[in-house]
Amino acid sequence: MTIVTGEEGVVEGGGGGEEGAANGCGEGVEEVAGGVEAEAEGRGVGFVHEFKLVEGVGGSVNGKELNRAGKEGGAGERWEYRRETEGRGEITIYTLVLRRNVHVCDTGDCVVSRIKCQVDTNLRMNFYGEYIGDESDTGVMSGAMIFIKEEFGISDTQQEVLAGILNLCALVGSLAAGRTSDYIGRRYTIALASILFMVGSLLMGYGPNYTILMLGRCVAGIGVGFALLIAPVYSAEISSAKSRGFLTSLPELCIGIGILLGYLANYFLGKLTLKIGWRLMLGIAIVPSIALALGILTMPESPRWLVMHGHLGKAKKVLLQVSNTEQEAELRFKDIKLAAGIDENCPEEMVKFPKKNHGEEVWKELIVRPSQSVRWMLIAAVGIHFFEHATGIEAVMLYSPRIFKKAGVTTKDKLLLTTIGVGLTKIFFLIIASFLLDKVGRRRLLLISTGGMVCSLTVLGFSLTMVHISQEKLLWALALSIVATYTFVASFNIGLGPVTWVYSTEIFPLKLRAQGASIGVAVNRVMNAAVSMSFISIYKTITIGGAFFMFAGISILAMMFFYFFLPETKGRALEEMEMVFSKSYTNKNVVAETELRENM
Repeated sequence: MTIVTGEEGVVEGGGGGEEGAANGCGEGVEEVAGGVEAEAEGRGVGFVHEFKLVEGVGGSVNGKELNRAGKEGGAGERWEYRRETEGRGEITIYTLVLRRNVHVCDTGDCVVSRIKCQVDTNLRMNFYGEYIGDESDTGVMSGAMIFIKEEFGISDTQQEVLAGILNLCALVGSLAAGRTSDYIGRRYTIALASILFMVGSLLMGYGPNYTILMLGRCVAGIGVGFALLIAPVYSAEISSAKSRGFLTSLPELCIGIGILLGYLANYFLGKLTLKIGWRLMLGIAIVPSIALALGILTMPESPRWLVMHGHLGKAKKVLLQVSNTEQEAELRFKDIKLAAGIDENCPEEMVKFPKKNHGEEVWKELIVRPSQSVRWMLIAAVGIHFFEHATGIEAVMLYSPRIFKKAGVTTKDKLLLTTIGVGLTKIFFLIIASFLLDKVGRRRLLLISTGGMVCSLTVLGFSLTMVHISQEKLLWALALSIVATYTFVASFNIGLGPVTWVYSTEIFPLKLRAQGASIGVAVNRVMNAAVSMSFISIYKTITIGGAFFMFAGISILAMMFFYFFLPETKGRALEEMEMVFSKSYTNKNVVAETELRENM
């Protein structure tokens, strides 16, 4: 079926063949519905969109519902998407992976599939141990700061710098990690992140003075930057399209576990002597770093990185290890080769790539002369990372004891217990989100999440303002502040928290993925540091209630950005993303096709 579109309107031609069908008999079929001819109305260039089934197995093709091939038994179809700009002589070919992965499970194959899935998940869980170590820092620092201030007598400004310096150094790590991971591989970049965080943890645990403590946080911050980039990139590249949302959200879940462990460490280790307690809180993070260093021995390299560097034989072995069936592994292997510019039927186990796939040429293609789709991807990645922290999550997670103290909770034990509640809320809703990402979709979760954040931040701002202006203790305002804080944490972690890392690492083309993701992570760390280092000063200037009213306003802007600029990516292979973000392929088309595929 051919549809011609212009800048103003879409015209679908009538005529015979609109319901045309072809029946497959266990072999590849080819069908283009005939009799559909139309001209684009309006100004500008018309685009010809043609979907043609070029390879398939059984089933039927309906000319009107283009991608229903194989509904009654087909599996593993590939569609060719042809975008031709009339009058310009430009032709771009995309490969659509519109698969119905129908598996017959009446033999021992299903047992093998389940074992492979378990191997796939365990590989990731070994890696996410780094996140438990890295992000426990947020939970630990929220309580350790109380004791550090008491021992060293530091000012509020020094507290802000101590809290934020880790994220500024993480900015350096994230920018370096993109190119590093392209050169030495995703696996060895994980090892480097682990070593850096291990050294940083030792320095923080030793911490005889403020200067050494700052040095330790700087080293750890660089390691955090490496880990924040490579975790979702590695997960996205090794996952299948159907499970990518769930598996790539696991780092965010481990962040939540790390923060909760930090809160628990604060509560129990805070009962020790002043000089020992907070040092153990910070130094204990070395344990998961060591566990990760050992876990690397069992982790495979990213199959997409292996293909990008010409190691086709090794890439195929990894895909066989982490895919449910050999058929799925073969299809993924073909798609990755096509995306890398290699003939899908290439029998070689090693091929050579020109050096322009790396270094300066990649940055030029990403920043200096990006295509329309890459420019859109970059805007989406930078925007979602900006709003993740600009909406105030770091203020709540890092300074929750101060918030609860302002609300009327006074004793140290009660303050630390309420922060444990924050950590539990975060984990609970992250678990829910991990199962919804591949069912509800990224875009819808973002809109639901930011809507809840606007409401909870507004209520939190109101309740804290009432506490601030009242001359007496208002129990209802105290309770409302705690409920609003928990609601905000829940809203953030049902959508914006996990979706940010899933979305920003799955949208870039293969050779641009690491560097593109590194730009997003760099923005993320800048905003994290900006909020961490300025929150105390902000609420002293405009009151703590005013600070959260400000975050509510930013959340409204975030919702508008997500609605207008972020297309849905649920269920799509990484190799399809350039088509999703092409100018002529609107969000409406993406959503409609996604719904159609779900009904197959």
